[in-house]
Amino acid sequence: MFSSTPALARGAILFCACALCIAVSGCAVVAGAAVGVAATGVALAVDATVGAVKFTGKAVGAAANAVTPSGE
Repeated sequence: MFSSTPALARGAILFCACALCIAVSGCAVVAGAAVGVAATGVALAVDATVGAVKFTGKAVGAAANAVTPSGE
């Protein structure tokens, strides 16, 4: 009975090590996906800001053209 105890302990250790590897790799995938989603959100926010600045610039340019007299 004592001779099977080390084999059982090795099996339990192997099982725990495999479970830990699977759990850690799953966390890495979830963390990677979270980083990807955050990066996409930042990129969309930057695109929206650039679009708003371009629109504001066009509006300001049009207003300046309407107010200033033409040289012709």
